[in-house]
Amino acid sequence: MSGIFRLLLNRLSISLIVLVGVSMLIFAIARIIPGDPARIALGPNANAEQIANLRAEMHLDASLPVQYGHFVADVLRGDLGTSLYTNRPVTQDIAQFLPATLELVFLAGFIMVAVGLPLGILAARHRGRWPDHLVRVIALLTVSAPGFVWAVILMLLFAFYLPLFPIAGRISDIYEIERTTGFLTVDTLLAGNWGAFRSAVHHLILPAIALSLSGIGQAARLTRANMVETYDKPYIEMAQAYGFFPSRIARSYAFKPSLIPSLTIIGLDFAAMLGNAFLVEAVFAWPGLSRYGVAVILRKDLNAIMGTVLIIAITFLIVNIIVDLMIAFLNPRIRYSTRGAS
Repeated sequence: MSGIFRLLLNRLSISLIVLVGVSMLIFAIARIIPGDPARIALGPNANAEQIANLRAEMHLDASLPVQYGHFVADVLRGDLGTSLYTNRPVTQDIAQFLPATLELVFLAGFIMVAVGLPLGILAARHRGRWPDHLVRVIALLTVSAPGFVWAVILMLLFAFYLPLFPIAGRISDIYEIERTTGFLTVDTLLAGNWGAFRSAVHHLILPAIALSLSGIGQAARLTRANMVETYDKPYIEMAQAYGFFPSRIARSYAFKPSLIPSLTIIGLDFAAMLGNAFLVEAVFAWPGLSRYGVAVILRKDLNAIMGTVLIIAITFLIVNIIVDLMIAFLNPRIRYSTRGAS
């Protein structure tokens, strides 16, 4: 059996166990939160009979194991219940709000990698000199402040004082685009509407940069630290002795081994953006899943809470599996060790 395939099966089985544990944990926490979901949903004017009927419909009058059993059975059928916040199926809400968050997170993750890794390489190549010091200061500043702080700063600078970017929303109101995939950049391209595409990208840039800044600093610091350690290896000294260009040494001999330990943290940062995006989404009025998740938590919308957390957990696990496969691809020792264990 292929080492990569065996690793994939191993990670999938572990992820399934983790997903069951997450569902049980969030199910228990959602039931412990003070407040009666039925009364919150019906409002203060509902009578006792209406509340009792809704509690029975939501299985809240049953024991916790029975409630969890109903939940698992519904999930296996693809039914996450009805949201008390929107009065729509939770799956429909997720289908509407998830693409907006994924679009934001994908661009933020791309910016994090495209900017953070080169900055780390630059700092490692010029360690102890002014480019190194400058990158370390930038990394420290971006890591120190949370995403919503950068969101407010960027909005003030580039939306109010320098009106270069829009303040809120995903696209200008003048465009009406059929939502085929939910990803506006994709839907506008499918529609062949270049003006709408430019508007969607224009709205996306500022919140994506705000969400990515912390990850940029983390990626730069990790890449620099790992490459500095790699530069002390004997084979790097040999390459330098043979007179190889510094750019070739950095790119071909120092970067790839240094990337392997950085990938895990970068992957975790990318997956964590799903949960951390809610403050950035709140600042820019971005209609994403993270913002929706906060709203349903405040209203103790149990079905929506469970559905949102499960989707975020599944995405987090998928990203970790992809990172593990990338590390195995870059590191032959992992492939050979898993192949030998088969």
